[in-house]
Amino acid sequence: MASGTGEPGNTEESAGRDEDAVSRFVERFAAEMTEAGMQRMAARVFAALLADDDASMTSADLGRQLQISPAAVSGAINYLTQVRMVGRERDPGSRRDRYRLHDEIWYATFANRDQVLTRWERTLKDGARSLGEDTPAGARLAETAEFFEFMQTELVGVLDRWRESRRTPG
Repeated sequence: MASGTGEPGNTEESAGRDEDAVSRFVERFAAEMTEAGMQRMAARVFAALLADDDASMTSADLGRQLQISPAAVSGAINYLTQVRMVGRERDPGSRRDRYRLHDEIWYATFANRDQVLTRWERTLKDGARSLGEDTPAGARLAETAEFFEFMQTELVGVLDRWRESRRTPG
């Protein structure tokens, strides 16, 4: 996305695209992510980075493009960094931070979910035992744990197939 900073790959002229259309995409995709549960500002920042040719922008670039305050950018970046969707790097020879989407962002995001699912599964199994697996609540927790166990097994296979499809020519 054009940031107007004059940096190679980030100028409106070199992007050669309709910035209004890009902005509409960013807001639409951010709305979809917000609907799915992501924080609104984090979703907007993520979508802006996703739509950027370099998948990389400074705080000032993000603020200008999204018309949000530095504090809003900071809060969104903190969240996205915490959930490992965005990394922070330093512009060479500068004191400015640049925020970049990780390579294979979706693969990494779903692969990291495996750790979360494992913790949830353990906690749910412990909860089911504590409540009594023969009680309605305990049975519900046990079934939820079984669901997460199933999802983890399937997710590993899906991620493996994705990796293989990326190695295999079209």
